[in-house]
Amino acid sequence: MSRLTVKEAADYVRLAMSTLNALRTAGRGPRFIKLGRKILYDSKDLDIWLERHKRRSTSDQPELRHRRRRRTTINREEQQ
Repeated sequence: MSRLTVKEAADYVRLAMSTLNALRTAGRGPRFIKLGRKILYDSKDLDIWLERHKRRSTSDQPELRHRRRRRTTINREEQQ
């Protein structure tokens, strides 16, 4: 089990650092460790995250727990 910096983790999963940072900020990336201002990734967590993103077809849908649901605003008049 090895700890990787953001750059090393991005190279490991073959994403740009900015993409990995954006995924982490949105809560859609792999699990990470935060020590003060330093972000580290466990290689095992990266492997698990990659495994969850495997698909058999381009039409396969991701699992619901990984999808972000859109909130719909209901007009108060419609509620009454």
